[in-house]
Amino acid sequence: MKEKKSILQKLSDISRIHHRAAFTDVAKHTTPKQSAFLKLAAERYSCRDFSPAAVSDEELASILEAARLAPTAVNRQPVHIWVFKSPEALAKLKETSRYTFNAPLVLMVACKPEDAWVRACDGKNGAETDAAIVGTHIMMEVASLGLGCTWVGSFDPAKVLELFPQTEGWVPLALFPIGHPAGKPSERHGQRKSLDELVSEI
Repeated sequence: MKEKKSILQKLSDISRIHHRAAFTDVAKHTTPKQSAFLKLAAERYSCRDFSPAAVSDEELASILEAARLAPTAVNRQPVHIWVFKSPEALAKLKETSRYTFNAPLVLMVACKPEDAWVRACDGKNGAETDAAIVGTHIMMEVASLGLGCTWVGSFDPAKVLELFPQTEGWVPLALFPIGHPAGKPSERHGQRKSLDELVSEI
């Protein structure tokens, strides 16, 4: 015959059960508190579906300021940004790429290799890296404003120069269609390598 448990034993059992339930997901409870930036980085996704609503002048100014503040090698800043927002400019830009997604605003980030820092040991030019940092600042500020964008590398640089001769002397790196999201992240958005796959300590 089983012995009857005392009230104190029963309370102890309930406490242990509650403790185990509270810490079922050990990783969740041992991971450092998520910073505001990590939360933003996790929520941001490549948006390819936009509503017709315009991006405000204030929002555009904030995005461009984030780009201006981006770090570049030796602070050379060998980067320029073109803003496409008039119907005429956007229509012409569509001739250079299929991937403007009818966004109400598109930024183009370009670089000038002759103005960039060059690594002495092997001649590696930092212009595209600098432009990529600027592009990343743009994407994160867009996300912080509750807007959407995506990085578009599929475009015709020669056609850009032909239609927009004012870009001569610059090497276009990427287009950034920007606007108010009208869709959802793709199924692949949350797919990331684990830290074990991504990181090695030497």
